[in-house]
Amino acid sequence: MSKDNTKKKLEKLGKDLVNQIGNKINPHVEVPIRALSNIHFNKQKRMLEMKSAKSKRFFFNVAHVRKFVQTTEAAAVAKELLEADKHLSLRQTFYKIKRTIPGTNINIVDEQSESNEAIEDLELITGSPREKLNINANKNGSVAGKVVVEDRGDTIDWSRLGSGGWAIPSNVENIKFKKVNAKFIIYMEKAAEWETLHEDRIWEKLNCIIMCSQGQATRGVRRLLKRLHDEFKLPVYVLVDGDPWGVYIYSVIKYGSISLAHMSDSLAIPSARLIGLTADDVEKYGLKRHLIKFKDIDKKRIKQISNYEWFRDNKPWQRQFTKWKKLNGKVELAALTANGLSFMSQTYLPEKIKKKEFLD
Repeated sequence: MSKDNTKKKLEKLGKDLVNQIGNKINPHVEVPIRALSNIHFNKQKRMLEMKSAKSKRFFFNVAHVRKFVQTTEAAAVAKELLEADKHLSLRQTFYKIKRTIPGTNINIVDEQSESNEAIEDLELITGSPREKLNINANKNGSVAGKVVVEDRGDTIDWSRLGSGGWAIPSNVENIKFKKVNAKFIIYMEKAAEWETLHEDRIWEKLNCIIMCSQGQATRGVRRLLKRLHDEFKLPVYVLVDGDPWGVYIYSVIKYGSISLAHMSDSLAIPSARLIGLTADDVEKYGLKRHLIKFKDIDKKRIKQISNYEWFRDNKPWQRQFTKWKKLNGKVELAALTANGLSFMSQTYLPEKIKKKEFLD
């Protein structure tokens, strides 16, 4: 959606409310319901999608008025940003919205979680992601490889940015790819492993792109992965800790998430595959001595994930879950360094890629 179309969507929202008031109708907005009950797994597309259920949020309703005002205020801020061609972070947007309503001691928002939810509702109402509303999250990702991009008039070579690589912005929609020389992408959940692989210049040795966030991938990282995958047909291999939390990170990249099911088409990568760590790797590479015993929360999480529809009937994945339960512990990627400082880049990843040892 272009900037002009986004502005038109916001203007339509405002005009609809004005017309409702003019017709003496209780002002309201319709918001798609963000809940598990309104989400389904599309088996054909292999991704989570939002169903059609919506709720009406009325101004003259004590239970609705606070969220109604927060959403319309978020819309006003977004329109101002688009007209000024400026961007704000989620935190800055919170402070922009946060103020006391005249004649009362009531703030429009008290916590950032409230403004964040209002922005998410606005995404659903307008069909525009927050990046198109000029509202960005914090940067939290790095990338390296034989890629040249243009960002706001600056030409950036990902292979010539020193030890830190390129800091992935939260909004990657307007980045232009000038050159992409890579066979695949390795995404990893931790910056420490990314730094090790970058130091070993694995992106040069394997002719790939390496990318990381810190924990769950940010939207900017996921969108960059998706663009590279779609526009250049690059396979995506996910490298995470050997635990249920790592599996969930992989699951979100591959299938999407409940909270962002409305954006699965622009974020999810159904063909993404897990390269490691697997339960088989624990045995194959002598990592049992590095097992960290499962806590009750880990056991509960692995049971929950194994029952996800997209994992439930997948025999290779059910085999993995069974093995993890028998191991009764998790293994972090960092444990691979016990086999050698460059073991991950010289042995582990090249072997896995050559033998195509992936989980789908």
